[in-house]
Amino acid sequence: MGFLQNFQNAIYALFRFILGAMFALHGAQKILGFPIDGPKLERFSQLWIGGVLELVLGALIAVGLFTRAAAFVASGVMAVAYFQFHKGYVLEGYGWLPIVNQGELAVVYCFAFLYIASHGGGKASIDRG
Repeated sequence: MGFLQNFQNAIYALFRFILGAMFALHGAQKILGFPIDGPKLERFSQLWIGGVLELVLGALIAVGLFTRAAAFVASGVMAVAYFQFHKGYVLEGYGWLPIVNQGELAVVYCFAFLYIASHGGGKASIDRG
């Protein structure tokens, strides 16, 4: 699999772009009703603010602008999402497991963004850092 080393910068850029774009789409659905109508959220509620963060941070990560900071904050947003909305704090039984409380996506986003925060935007980013 050594041939993939030749493409590691392009693969990382694609990873960062797709992850950021998917995150931004979650926010767009909550805030703008795009591409499909999401729940009608009360302005300035916690979920609405989360949607704004998803939209803005996802876009920044996708294009690679302020990548480290945006990804670090996005990682924290997903940690809060897991522990607050997926009942990750439940220690009895198996309720704390992401597969049980449907928090797998929040956990994956959290650690993928943490990786991006540690790695930076890469060569194919606006901030190239």
